Amino acid sequence: MTRAPARVRRVCLLIDQLGRGGTEKQLVLLAGGLSEQGVDVTVLVLFEGGPRGRELRDAGVRVLRLGLRRVGRAAGAPWAAAGNAWALGRLVAMLRRETPDVLHTFLTRGYLLGVPAGRLAGVPVVVSGRRSAAVPAGLLRKAAVRGVNRMTDLVIANAYAVANRTAQAESLSLGKLAVVYNGLPAAAFERVRPLPLDAPGPVLACVANLRPEKGQRDLLAAVSRTGGTVVLAGEGPEREALAREADRLGVDCRFLGAIDDVRPLLYRADAVVLPSLVEGLSNAVMEAMAAGRPVIATAVGGTPELLGGSPRRGLLVPPKTPGALARVISEVLGGAHPGLGANARAWALSSLGTDQLVAEHIRLYGEQLERLCAE
Repeated sequence: MTRAPARVRRVCLLIDQLGRGGTEKQLVLLAGGLSEQGVDVTVLVLFEGGPRGRELRDAGVRVLRLGLRRVGRAAGAPWAAAGNAWALGRLVAMLRRETPDVLHTFLTRGYLLGVPAGRLAGVPVVVSGRRSAAVPAGLLRKAAVRGVNRMTDLVIANAYAVANRTAQAESLSLGKLAVVYNGLPAAAFERVRPLPLDAPGPVLACVANLRPEKGQRDLLAAVSRTGGTVVLAGEGPEREALAREADRLGVDCRFLGAIDDVRPLLYRADAVVLPSLVEGLSNAVMEAMAAGRPVIATAVGGTPELLGGSPRRGLLVPPKTPGALARVISEVLGGAHPGLGANARAWALSSLGTDQLVAEHIRLYGEQLERLCAE
């Protein structure tokens, strides 16, 4: 891995909370990797902490919480964090004390509050991230996003599909966008003992939050035609509804809840299925690729970038098509597509390591600092 240029000395990463989501997982990898390269990294958290906070501290990364309060439904509004009258000023003061070379903001609340705060604090380079192909909803939110974009030096997307969608939805110049794929830790490629799961037939794993946009209902409908056991790893508001739907369809469905290490499940699965309706760049798809499992997923967001190409690394179906999903599941279980898992693992090893993630961010941060010095 390339050592960090001396000019990138201090970086602040800003996020709203440190839960178990994919963005938080990537932030932990980036923060730890930057720290290993001699960059002084501080993670700023707007609201509550979460399980990722301990991972950051274990990696020697400092975590500072602003302690902002969520205010009911207003927490979803563009300027929710500023519902605390002192929020913006508190963040500005914190950034002035930290004096970072670069402020990198994550998720909507993070960049809508963090970018203006970075500018007011005099941070040399302010970067924001885009992790999903979802379009900002509502006129007020769209106006806020576009206003903040004018203050941002660079927007880093985690897939070309996300970058293109961001450019269209936010009227953002492609020249202000860069793409860095998510990364995988070395442990993701380590083989482990399969989960001791008693199932009479093939096992189909799905690792995702239990939310409507993750498409688990389509997976249940597909497996009602193909047979097999569905294993869902994740938590969310759809759990009870999915259990009822599985009972109605007669599908053997097991719920594992949120698990920190999905590798035992992946190595137990005959195939991994991600039937999402919308995605950025799926960590779950990447982890399945690293484990060398056959992956079947919907052609949304950056998933085709992960599974496409030659040789084929996975199989894609349109979203909301349980019939097509059932057909492809049957093909994979019938041995019609040998080599998918091996191809996926080989590509992930060469393209999705933490080294690449960290090196690309160091390069982009450095380029922005060089541009500033040249002006």
